[in-house]
Amino acid sequence: MEANIQLKEIILGSLLGDGCLVVPKRYKKPHFEFRHSILQKDYFDWKASLLKEISSEKSCRIQPPDGWSKLEKVHYRSLTHPSLIEIYQLTRPKGTFAITEKWLKCLTPISLMIWWLDDGSLIRNSRQGLFCTEGFSHKNISSLQKYLQQRWGIKTHIGIRGKYYQLRMYSTEELKKFLRLILPYFPVENMLPKVIILYKDKTLQQRWISEIIELTGFNESVVQKYLALKKAKYAMFRK
Repeated sequence: MEANIQLKEIILGSLLGDGCLVVPKRYKKPHFEFRHSILQKDYFDWKASLLKEISSEKSCRIQPPDGWSKLEKVHYRSLTHPSLIEIYQLTRPKGTFAITEKWLKCLTPISLMIWWLDDGSLIRNSRQGLFCTEGFSHKNISSLQKYLQQRWGIKTHIGIRGKYYQLRMYSTEELKKFLRLILPYFPVENMLPKVIILYKDKTLQQRWISEIIELTGFNESVVQKYLALKKAKYAMFRK
């Protein structure tokens, strides 16, 4: 059974971020799961709403705080569904997780948006971008770097943090290329801080805010609210 295209693009993007496909010991078919902080529940609900084909009434639940955080988490776990077999085989072609050319060809801007909202961050006063790819091998990250350059014309760099690798966008212009790609599909307003680049120059700031408004369709008052909240966290932007 071939997976629904929408289902596939959501899961393939999630597998680059917070999602995973697991085959329970007593089963032959995989299930899909992910979790987010309770602060990202709107985003969680949006994602879960698109997975009804593989969901049950018990797929979504709230987890109590663990040793890493004092906040509750929201957890999703799908049914063990036949449509997930194709995706499992695509992402584990030889039984091991591998980001292959075949996988990359299936990614869409929605997949990339989910990857960013799951594991992307704005750094350096929100003028650079970072994907938290510490769990990936150098080979897998190199495949992602090549894909972004060849498919979308976005230049990235592989950085090292301790013994792990991270995929970074040092250039604000390259970061904006990526964000422009995903903004038309942006699902919920409380994730806007992930795409609000900060400028000291008021003209440059308003240009970027105008692009966000145009591409997402959110009201200016909504975007300006999150801009103000974000700037309040940085001393250099406080009056």
